[in-house]
Amino acid sequence: MELALAPYAKAQRMITKDDIDAARERIRPHVHETPLMGSSRLGNKAGGIHLRLKCESMQRTGSFKARGALNAMMQLSHAEKARGVVTVSAGNHAQALAWASRMVGAECIAVMPEGASRTKIQATEGYGGKVELVGGERSKAFERAQEIAAQGKVMVHPFDDPRVAAGQGTVALEVLEQTKELNTVVVPIGGGGLISGMAVAIKSVRPDVRVIGVEPVGAATMRTSLDAGVPKTVSPNTVADGLAAPMVGAMTFDAVRRFVDDVVLVTDEEILGAMRDILGYAKLVVEPAGAAAVAALLTQKIAMDRGAHVVAVLSGGNVDLDRLKSLL
Repeated sequence: MELALAPYAKAQRMITKDDIDAARERIRPHVHETPLMGSSRLGNKAGGIHLRLKCESMQRTGSFKARGALNAMMQLSHAEKARGVVTVSAGNHAQALAWASRMVGAECIAVMPEGASRTKIQATEGYGGKVELVGGERSKAFERAQEIAAQGKVMVHPFDDPRVAAGQGTVALEVLEQTKELNTVVVPIGGGGLISGMAVAIKSVRPDVRVIGVEPVGAATMRTSLDAGVPKTVSPNTVADGLAAPMVGAMTFDAVRRFVDDVVLVTDEEILGAMRDILGYAKLVVEPAGAAAVAALLTQKIAMDRGAHVVAVLSGGNVDLDRLKSLL
């Protein structure tokens, strides 16, 4: 299924290491440098690796999305800020963009799918964003966001935007500074903005380090696109709402093809098992999307030498207590 979003996506350029360095200097005063925490118990369960967790679940707004959203908003002109912005999101990008918009004094509209997390809706509104819920396939929310953009708002795409992806790439710059012993970095994939930015940053500095993406079986958008050789649209069905993008962007697809070593799939049951293990062993609360990278390691979906030095990105921690109880 082709979406109206495609022409916008095709207009984006590939980001560079310079873009990511500039993003870091731009947003550094306003975001957290999140900890890189070791977990020997998880590492042993994953086959005897040296495992470190990049805790973006502790980032402002509860996920890595704050980085890209703020980098995009800080580059808007005065005229663009006056027009306000619109985006589409299952929740994490929505609340991040609402937060970043408030930082620069711009109005933000977030189009979200019906059934989105109540906690994420309330957080978006709490940061000053206006939420519009759209039913049906998730692609309908993207189409509605474009309609609003056509009426004058500036579209800040959740992943297929070089400003957004460059901001997400700052996660990798921190990782590279926080540990010199590094063989593999494992990154969850929704639309591909995080892994695009991180892979460009890592391969520019340490081309020897493997970058592996992880998707849910029920939202295997990037894996499906890679296998087809072109970006594809899917109907996602997964407990990991933060990874349930119905499509990948042209820029993120190109970045993954060029800079990512492999993309593997995990089931919802494996994701939930990883959530439990992260809580039990590392004492960290993450949402399902945030557990996907660890799930791939615990189920040994990624070929790994014993003793390898591995970083798994915990991409977000936005899960309400009632849902957490039901998931665990």
